[in-house]
Amino acid sequence: MNVLIICEDFRNDQYILKPIFEAMFTELGKPRAKIVVCKNPLIQGISQALNLEKLAEIIERYQAMTDLFVLCVDRDGEKSRCEKLVFREKQVTEKFENKVQFIAENAWQELEVWILAGHDKFEEWRKNKYSWQDIRDEPNPKELYYQPFADFCSVRHHLGEGRKRLGEEAAKNYERIRQLCQEDVLNLENRIKIILSP
Repeated sequence: MNVLIICEDFRNDQYILKPIFEAMFTELGKPRAKIVVCKNPLIQGISQALNLEKLAEIIERYQAMTDLFVLCVDRDGEKSRCEKLVFREKQVTEKFENKVQFIAENAWQELEVWILAGHDKFEEWRKNKYSWQDIRDEPNPKELYYQPFADFCSVRHHLGEGRKRLGEEAAKNYERIRQLCQEDVLNLENRIKIILSP
């Protein structure tokens, strides 16, 4: 199983998406699934990530070697983001005449929240100062929660401002991520499960 993840900007997002998707596919009974984050072409920002022509270019380039394409972007507090993704998913499916498996999903609100959900030290850092619902509702959790947490863990100077190390550590607690992030991670897992069903 070859999975290509398309994101807003792989330079930081890859360190969150790759280990968590590997954990997800292990949970789904596909521990040998090859998870690749799209790096070429470089996508910069949500407008490029949602651009139908850009998505078509990527799919055409990698279609022969990919079983599943997953577009995964931040929600960023935009309530209409889900509807836009559903529409884009429909457009891609129609454009490729149902010959590719393509799913579009958004993190609720940003991918960095998945790290917070799974990391062992996060509860120690927040010490009940913030509820989990506060974190889920915040449109900018990267600045308000992730970056101070990365500072607390002394990893902001590491790859991806700590995302590589913290992402790998969080992925070890995938069960907790799927429990705390049901609107995005668990929903995505369930959608992939349907595709994998014979």
